[in-house]
Amino acid sequence: MIKVGIIGGSGLDDPDILKNAKEISVETPYGPPTSVLTCGSIEGKDVVIIARHGKDHSIYPSRVNFRANVQALKDQGCTHVIASTAVGSLREDIAPGHLVFPNQFIDNTRKRDVTFFDEDVVVHTAMADPFCQNLIDMLSASAENMAFPFHKNRTVITIEGPRFSTRAESHMFRAWNADVINMSTVPEVCLAREKKMHYAAVAMSTDYDCWHEEEESVTWEMIVEVMKKNADNVIKLFVDVIPKLKEYDDVCVK
Repeated sequence: MIKVGIIGGSGLDDPDILKNAKEISVETPYGPPTSVLTCGSIEGKDVVIIARHGKDHSIYPSRVNFRANVQALKDQGCTHVIASTAVGSLREDIAPGHLVFPNQFIDNTRKRDVTFFDEDVVVHTAMADPFCQNLIDMLSASAENMAFPFHKNRTVITIEGPRFSTRAESHMFRAWNADVINMSTVPEVCLAREKKMHYAAVAMSTDYDCWHEEEESVTWEMIVEVMKKNADNVIKLFVDVIPKLKEYDDVCVK
């Protein structure tokens, strides 16, 4: 049975897209998730929404209880996870307002709980292809049909935050072949893979980070403004793609 978890980032914490929506509070072995769960359906597919940073955006990136969020979705029976996230662009062609569907990540975080397997048993999870390629392809096809500017199969680097990068760091990340930068994809994607759930990120480019000297350096106000403008497009993607989801016998669940 298909059940979809939506992890809402900035501007998409609680989209009004669910039929028969209700809120439930849950606990996990890792503590409570970062928000109540909003449960409902989209065209017959069961959906559960979590606000990554809390309903009032009060939880900064390093304090997000990623393990509790992913565990809560798994406990609810979620088979797929689609996560929205704001990203800074490290490439000229990824302009603010564009959507990005990454297929690779670079982990530049420092102090997060990055695995469920830190006690009793040692499990080395394959992570060569961390994102669900089937979901990436479906999201890309939907974006193309709706004429949304998008980029697929790019690399996201996740930094610890909450500060933004220095200009030197931004140029270094470009040299590492990262395409976009955020503070949330890792360890979320890793934990979803450990729980054998299909995971994809819908990343919204909000700025050019600080490497682009002809553009204004990133600010939180800039991110919020662009996210608000693009939230409707991301919701349209959710509504279009989620009813089409099915189980795949692929690397995500091996």
